[in-house]
Amino acid sequence: MTTSIDQKIAEELGVREGQVTAAVGLLDGGATVPFIARYRKEVTGTLDDAQLRTLEERLGYLRELEERRGAILEEIRSQGKLTDELSAQIMQAETKARLEDIYLPYKPKRRTKAQIAREAGLEPLADLLLTDPNQDPHTKATEFIDADKGVADAGAALEGARSILVERFGEDADLIGDLRERMWSVGRMVSKVREGKEADGAKFSDYFAFAEPFTKLPSHRILALLRGEKEDMLELVLEPEEVDPDAPVGPTEYERRIAQRFAIADQGRPADRWLGDTVRWAWRTRILVHLGIDLRLRLRQNAEDEAVRVFAFNLRDLLLAAPAGTRPTIGLDPGFRTGTKVAVMDATGKVVATDTIYPHVPQRRWDEGIAAVARLAKQYGTELIAIGNGTASRGRPTGWRSS
Repeated sequence: MTTSIDQKIAEELGVREGQVTAAVGLLDGGATVPFIARYRKEVTGTLDDAQLRTLEERLGYLRELEERRGAILEEIRSQGKLTDELSAQIMQAETKARLEDIYLPYKPKRRTKAQIAREAGLEPLADLLLTDPNQDPHTKATEFIDADKGVADAGAALEGARSILVERFGEDADLIGDLRERMWSVGRMVSKVREGKEADGAKFSDYFAFAEPFTKLPSHRILALLRGEKEDMLELVLEPEEVDPDAPVGPTEYERRIAQRFAIADQGRPADRWLGDTVRWAWRTRILVHLGIDLRLRLRQNAEDEAVRVFAFNLRDLLLAAPAGTRPTIGLDPGFRTGTKVAVMDATGKVVATDTIYPHVPQRRWDEGIAAVARLAKQYGTELIAIGNGTASRGRPTGWRSS
């Protein structure tokens, strides 16, 4: 059973699906998060502004995901390559990254070396060496020489077969997802000053010889590094892992995982060395480049999101600062049906008393409301009254007197 977007968001927020559906309806109708949080609590079941903000963000993401999912299904279907298994994989993808990983082998692209090699009839050679490493690569390659197809010798045949396998390794969705998360967890950003830019790039001097894991980079540092690169002062490298200079030279953990995925192992068979070189070539020339682009985008997005959160937090403090200084104040939030909310703050901004009065229609309990406010003002020595922009804030009811 497919989970709807509303159901998924409700599970993530820990609220009822009906609350999410109501909020989505209001958002689709043009209402803003602050408006819904303040004036439509009875509709959404008192979802607060933080929940609504998360709901709005997830709604946008999941709708984009579904739209992209539909486009990918249609594209692969038009190619005549959509199987039940592939369709199930696409439907189960929960992130855009996973969806794009699955789609990659079917994505229309310019003619690649692998495609040219397939057109030259070299895919059987690639499959044979991968599935039966006991075959001698050079000997088998001679069987695929065809000058008319651009395969001049055994070396050209093996080069074409390698291009096919490199593309296959680089388009395996499960493998790429695994390697991406590993690189995110153990990789690091390394920067150094560009030659001759020491004086011009003095403001980036902290990053002239710098390295830090991706997961520990704060947002301001990421943005500074990217800005230094953009201004051509820094050279950035995304290293998949920290290398121990004293460690013996050999395949990296990434290369081992690629080899394991395709059952490649060095057992002394004729094709093992060629396959090992193919794994190394796939990692260094294709997969690492692809992952570097993905993680660079993730770093930038995370940094920008965090910068916005910090800005919002600082702005909130600024907006909530006492505009009239440290003076005891009564705050009024005028409303009709639900009444006028009253809050008393002391000189430090601490709420010391609350009440609700009903001076407006339909109750019209004006005198009672005036008395309640007067009592609070006298009890707490308030010096100011602040009136909010509630539904009943325009004008004042008949019989309401200022003193």
